[in-house]
Amino acid sequence: MNKQIIDANLLVALDALLAEHSVTRAAERLHTSPAAMSRTLGRLRRLLGDPLLVRAGQAMVPTPRAEAMREEVAAVVRRCGALLAPSVDVDPGTLSRTFTLQAADLVAAAVAPRLLAIAGQEAPGVAMRFRAEELEGGPALREGQIDLEVGALDHVDPEIRSEQLLALRMVAGVRAGHPLTEGRLTAARFAAAAHVVVSRRGRFTGPADAALADLDLKRRVVAVLPSHLAAMTLAVRTDVVCLVPATDPSTDPGTVANPMTEVARTLGLRLLDVPFPLPPLAIGMAWHPRQAADGGHGWLRSAVRRAMSPGSA
Repeated sequence: MNKQIIDANLLVALDALLAEHSVTRAAERLHTSPAAMSRTLGRLRRLLGDPLLVRAGQAMVPTPRAEAMREEVAAVVRRCGALLAPSVDVDPGTLSRTFTLQAADLVAAAVAPRLLAIAGQEAPGVAMRFRAEELEGGPALREGQIDLEVGALDHVDPEIRSEQLLALRMVAGVRAGHPLTEGRLTAARFAAAAHVVVSRRGRFTGPADAALADLDLKRRVVAVLPSHLAAMTLAVRTDVVCLVPATDPSTDPGTVANPMTEVARTLGLRLLDVPFPLPPLAIGMAWHPRQAADGGHGWLRSAVRRAMSPGSA
C-alpha cells in the first residue's frame, strides 16, 4: 500500500463502494454525484494499489483484496462515526442529516406524514429516506446501511436494541357496501368471502388460516400480493377482504385511531371486527447500540415514537 494517509472521507467512500458494489449507488448513499464518486474510486485504487471493484457483465464485483477488507473498513467507519457523533443533548433545530429507515410500505405510509411534520417543526435540516424491507435488519443496522428499522420485529439480533411502539390486532378491511357490512359477521361468513393475503414470499396462508382451521373452517384466498397498500387498494375496488392492523383489542375497530388504520380509512376501507381470536401483532423499532450516545438518533427515535402514537396529530 502507498504510504499516503487515507483521510476519513475516503474511508467513508470506500465503505460505501464496498457495501453497494456500485459507483452510482455509493454516490446516492453519500449524496454526491456519480462522477465525483468515480474520481474517488480512482484515487482509492491508486492509494491501495488494487482495482477494488471490477466489471463482471453488467455488474461490479469486489476484488479478493476488497472483499477481505470490507468488514474491517465498515467497522472503522462505524467507530469513527461513534467517536464524532453528537452528544446525547442536541438541539434538533441544528441537525443537518439524512436518516434511513427500513419499513414495510404500510408502516412507511402511516409514519412518514407525521414524521415529516414533526421534523418540519423541530428539525428542518433533517431528511428521511425510507427503504423497503429488502435487507436483513441486524446486519443492515450493524453495517450502517439503515439507521432504524420500524415494523413487526419477529427476530432481533442479541446486540440490537429494540422498543415496542404499538400492540395491534387485525381487523377486516372491505369496501363500502360490501356484503359483509350487512348483518352479523360470523366466522363462517368471513371464511366464505374472497380474501387477499399479503406475503413477500407468495404464501397463501397466515395466522388467520390457523385460527379458522381450529373452527374447522377454511377461507377462500383469491390473491396474494407482496404489498399491504396493494392489498388494501384491491379491497377498496373489489369484493376481496384484507386484514388491517388496529390498536386496542378492547376497543371497537370503528373508533380505533392508529396511523395504519388511518391509511385504511383514507383509502376508503370499512373496518370490521374479526369474529374469532387472532394472534396479536407488535410494531416496534430497532437500532444499533452505537447510536445510544448519538443525540440526533435519539431525536429520531423520539420522533418515530410520537409519530406512531395512536391518536397523535
